[in-house]
Amino acid sequence: MAGACWRVVEAQHRVSTMKLVDTLAEQSALESLIEATKPPVPQECRQLHYLLATPFRYGSPYPSGSRFRRAGLTPGVFYASQTVSTALAEMTFHRLLFFADSPETPWPADAGDYTAFSARFKTSGGLDLVAAPFDAERTRWAHPTDYGPCQALADAAREADAQVLRYPSARDQAGANIALLTCRAFAAPEPVERQTWRSI
Repeated sequence: MAGACWRVVEAQHRVSTMKLVDTLAEQSALESLIEATKPPVPQECRQLHYLLATPFRYGSPYPSGSRFRRAGLTPGVFYASQTVSTALAEMTFHRLLFFADSPETPWPADAGDYTAFSARFKTSGGLDLVAAPFDAERTRWAHPTDYGPCQALADAAREADAQVLRYPSARDQAGANIALLTCRAFAAPEPVERQTWRSI
């Protein structure tokens, strides 16, 4: 299994800490202090650009489960999509969910800037849940809130050294997502392509 996948994050051309300081020197010092408080990047991820390595970096308890990651001290997952449009649908859903779960939070006055970036992956150990025979269980893999079956599948996939899971998107009915279960699945150490988008 090989290809490219897309992920959307807050804009990378603007440094959020810049608004806290007056000069570039102060901003650099602040970034260094912040970096020193973060856990080290796992050894197998150290050759990767930070955008690729970040999901695997934090060893603190994961507060709540996600589709292929259980809550608690569990291994990281790099979630992405096959196309930028599916990645945007996923990001937009989670942004809207944030405001739905936090009704006192005011809506943004203006659209925010986001960076969509693609990464290359390649592995001989992967599962395609969009293809037969797994596609017969689409409702399990794309359930909007029940991640139990996916988490159990990810546990089994890790035991079998499967590194990549392709699965149907719950937010884009025609789309597919990619979950990289390990840094070893990246075929290139840097993002391949970047795009800037504006959204709520």
